[in-house]
Parts: sequence; C-alpha cells; structure tokens
Amino acid sequence: MTSEKRFIYEVEAAKEATDGKPSIGPVYRSTLAKDGFPDPIDGIHSCWDIFRTAVEKYPNNRMLGQREIVNEKAGKYEWKTYKEVYDIVIKLGNSLRSCGFEEGGKCGIYGANCPEWIISMEACNAHGLYCIPLYDTLGAGAVEFIISHAEVAIAFVEEKKIPELFKTCPNSTKYMKTVVSFGGVKPEQKEEAEKLGLVIHAWDEFLNLGEGKQYELPVKKKSDICTIMYTSGTTGDPKGVLISNESIVTITTGVMHFLQSVDESLTEKDVYISYLPLAHVFDLAIDECIIQVGGSIGFWRGDVKLLIEDLGELKPSIFCAVPRVLDRVYTGLQQKLSVGGFFKKKVFNVAFSYKFGNMKKGQSHVAAAPFCDKLVFNKVKQGLGGNVRIILSGAAPLASHIESFLRVVACCHVLQGYGLTESCAGTFVTFPDDLDMLGTVGPPVPNVDIRLESVPDMEYDALGSTPRGEICIRGKTLFSGYHKREDLTKEVLIDGWFHTGDVGEWQPDGSMKIIDRKKNIFKLAQGEYVAVESLENVYGQVEAIDSVWVYGNSFESFLIAVVNPTQRTLESWAVENGVDGDFNSICQNAKAKAFILGELVKAGRERKVLRAVHLEPVAFDIERDLLTPTYKKKRPQLLKYYQNVIDEIYKAAKEGQGSGQ
Repeated sequence: MTSEKRFIYEVEAAKEATDGKPSIGPVYRSTLAKDGFPDPIDGIHSCWDIFRTAVEKYPNNRMLGQREIVNEKAGKYEWKTYKEVYDIVIKLGNSLRSCGFEEGGKCGIYGANCPEWIISMEACNAHGLYCIPLYDTLGAGAVEFIISHAEVAIAFVEEKKIPELFKTCPNSTKYMKTVVSFGGVKPEQKEEAEKLGLVIHAWDEFLNLGEGKQYELPVKKKSDICTIMYTSGTTGDPKGVLISNESIVTITTGVMHFLQSVDESLTEKDVYISYLPLAHVFDLAIDECIIQVGGSIGFWRGDVKLLIEDLGELKPSIFCAVPRVLDRVYTGLQQKLSVGGFFKKKVFNVAFSYKFGNMKKGQSHVAAAPFCDKLVFNKVKQGLGGNVRIILSGAAPLASHIESFLRVVACCHVLQGYGLTESCAGTFVTFPDDLDMLGTVGPPVPNVDIRLESVPDMEYDALGSTPRGEICIRGKTLFSGYHKREDLTKEVLIDGWFHTGDVGEWQPDGSMKIIDRKKNIFKLAQGEYVAVESLENVYGQVEAIDSVWVYGNSFESFLIAVVNPTQRTLESWAVENGVDGDFNSICQNAKAKAFILGELVKAGRERKVLRAVHLEPVAFDIERDLLTPTYKKKRPQLLKYYQNVIDEIYKAAKEGQGSGQ
C-alpha cells in the first residue's frame, strides 16, 4: 500500500487508560475538512428549506416519477415537476391543519416507496410534524409497537397495506384516529374503519379537505426533530432514533462536498432510483441530496425481480444498493458467463485481467481499458440502464471479490460506505478509483470526527501499532437520542461521542476496516472467546457460500455454522464429484457438507473451532424473521428457528467423538 496518501489528519491526541476507562486513540478528521467542516448552503436550515429552495431554483425539473401501468403492463415513467409536487404538498398540508394536526404532531407513513410517500413527508416537514416511517417489512407487531410508542395520530398508508394497518387495532387506536390511503378506499374498509373508531380517507378526497384554506407555516429550527426512525434492532423492541433538521442538512452538505472534491458533483441532470426502503436513513439521505440539486427520483415497482427492468426504463445515474442486491447482480453475471461457452469466457477473463491490472497501477476505471469497456463490459453497463456513474453500497459489508469485480465490469465508480441510523447514514465512504481501499469503508466523511476506543476484553488496542477498537463518532450528523429511552441514549452517547458497537481498524491511508462487532462475542466451554461477526466476515469471502450464521455457546467446545451455499457452485461441485439429486438433496449429502466445511476451515485458517455445518438451501430471509429489513442477521431468531438442527449437530458430533475414542 502506498502510505504517502493519507486521507485523515489528527485533531486531538490519544489518551491512556484511566480509572477503569479504556484507552482512546487520537481523534481524526477527513483531509477534505482541513479548513473546517463545510457550511450548509445559505438559507438552508431544515429539510423543508432543502425542498423549498429546490422548487424556487428548479420549478420545471422532473422531480418524482413512477411507471404508468396500462393493462397490467408497465410503460414509461410519468413525472411530476418540482412545482407540481410543491402544489400538492401545500394542499396536503392545508388538509392536515384543517383536521387539527399541528406542529409537533406525529404522522406515520406506511408503505413501499412511491411519490405519495415523499409528498406526505414534505407536508410534515412544512408544518413541523414529526414524520414516522412504519416499516414496510416489519409486520403488524412492530407497526403496532411504533404507532403506540411514538403516539402516531394520523397514518398515511399504501392502499394494499390498509388491512395490515387495521390488524394493529384496537391497541393502536388509543392514538391513531385518522388514516389516509395513498390511493382509494373500498366501501367495506370504510365500514371496518368506523367500527374501529377510525376515520379513513382516499388520497384525492383528503387533498380536498383543506380547499380554500391557507395556513402559516411555522418557523423551523435546526434543532427541531423532523423524523423518528425506528431501527429494526437485531434484538428487542425497535428503538426510535430522533433525527433533527440539522443532522439531515449536515449529511447532505457533507455528501455534496465529498462528491465535489472527487470531481463527481451531483447535478440537476442526475437521476436516482428509489427502491431501498424510505423507512431507512440510507435512502432518505440520498433522496434529500438529489432534491437539493434539483435532480430526479424514479420509483421502482416494488418487486426485486423487476428491478433490472425498472433500471432499464429509468436509466438512473446514481444507484444505491445493499450487498444482498449486488450479490444478486454478481451471481447473475457469473451464471451468464458460465453458460456462455469457452471463447466468451476466455475473452471476458483476458479483458478483466487487463483492465484490473491497469486499475491496480492507479489508472481510473475510464482510462484503464476503454476498448474492453466498449466490446466486453458494455453489456453489464446496459444491464443497469446504461447511465450509472456511481454505485454506492451500504448497510452491511460488501465482499471484496464482488466489489473488485463490479469496479471493473460495471464501468462506473463503486463506492462502499458505512453509517448508522444514529449517525444519519454516511460516516465513512471509499474514494473513486482507489483500489487500496478495497475491503474497507474508506476514510471519514468531511463532517465528523472519529476515534477508536480500546476493547480490552477482546484484546483490541486503539493505541497499538495497528490501531483497533470500537468506532466512536462526534459531529452534527448525530441523532438527538432514542425516543422515550433516555437510559439507552446514555449508554451510547457519552460526552458528545456516539459509541457504535462496531470494531474498526485504521488502515495506513486513513481508511477504516470494519472487523468485528463488540457485542457478538461469546465464550466457548474451554474459555476461548469467539468474535462471531469477525469470523462470519472471513467465511463470507468464500465463493461457495452466499450467507453463513455461526453459532456457539459456553457449554460447547466448538462452533457450528448454518450455511446458505451458492447453488451454482455446489451443483457444479456435485457433478464433478458424482453426487446426484437436486439442490435440496445435495444440501443433505454428507460429502457436500464436508466440502463446504473444508472451504470454511481453509478460509478461517488458524481458527480451528468450526467442526460442523448444516446446509440450508433456502436463503435466510425477512419473511421468517431471520433478517432485519437491512439484511442483518437476527441472532436470537436464528437460534430459535434452527434450535433442533443445532441440538442434533452437537449430539451427533459428541457421539462421533465417543465412538472414535
């Protein structure tokens, strides 16, 4: 690694351990903030200001687009301009006020991303109501919890989600009195609502309620809370993260400053595809950036199988993704290659090696192999619509082999970021065309301070020659606390520093590598500590597996893993090794289990504690409550779901040991 390049500088010195407190590494800041953190654009102090100023500057630009559906077939994108959206927002705001909803009121939004979602949010921003996203993928239990916990008085809801919302009654109707559909309302739903003590309106009907009325917009302060985002927590109840106007304005300013610094400024010509849940801060923060420059936001149809088709029609320039989506893109391309015949494969491999080699020498992806881009990789680019210039991956670690593959073949910048709801999304991001940053989340964004805090139990030393420790963040992007949970806020927000629970390792160039999770650590029977996420990250690099969950406890001396194998890899292994049957039966095969276990043990090298695997043909999913909506593993639920499998494996392993002695 060329350590001449350094993307951070020290702003405060390290501190040794004192009074039982762990040692703390130096405080670092991005070199892009050498002259201080960038200031927001004049006159922008709130989310409402972001939208209002965009409408003034770009009234006729296309703002929100959705595919027209004719005879169940999706046609072209139909667009509303900034001015058209603004007019609806004002009408909606007048209707809210005429029904008695005022500043500080709580407004829920429940449904998949669509123009009405953003319009409802902007009406809340205009009148100082708290916008409270209700997760599309959370199910009735959590939706009911959020409505009651946040005291949601009115909920906007996607038409097909109305039955789900009704399931939260009667408990939720203690607070929720009004429901507004994004579309229509069936007569029987009106009747049901009445029985439940609710008033329900169709979208158009509600818009007319404020007809002829005008309301003053309240003055908005930076410190005002604009949204309460409930994190999908891998354990326990969701936590309501209070996000202020200042957090969102600061994050958009930082993103703009970063992109400008690397010559990739956002402009009014940019088009973004909105498909990651708007109930997440990742999608919301990017939307705000696009709105600030007068760009266009096109919505998908809500079906992951149709996403590529939507991309082809919309032709976005900015594509944000979670690793799960990029995994699919990667696997799809690999499958196409494997059936493409020897010659095609050979040409692809030669082009890939040539371009990757030039990129490693420091050439930009554009200059590395224009000839190969045109002849070989253009198909990949067209598959994403043909105009993508930035792919941004976040929410979970992206495997290095997938990141490097996409950096070569997608003909665009592939950036990996890291952030949390509590830090209002982006906190670290990799630089375009810098291959040294592969496998890291890059340096800090230019509006936060970062330091590492030692974790002595796990032997992570923030003052070591390779500094490792819990990542702590300070800055104006931070949340204002957890709603009604002062106790939890105090645990993680200490003296202005947010403790993320993630363990990071500084790289010589100032990039951060996420290596572990502070809490997911357990002790095996022999007293050995195992940091399970760290191990899963290592195993995650194995090409034969899609996903892995590692389990152990202090009563057992070894670990076991439940593995989602990569179907293509396992099936071709089966052919080569004379194992018959479909994918499900191959997963039951003892030889197949031994093959996968061998691959994992090889990857884990010195970690010999993994002894057995269970091959699960069905991918871990949100439907069975095994993953959060951002595809993080829910460990307690996985344990409950696979308890019998785990008991069997431990029992069989012990019997095996007994007979072998």
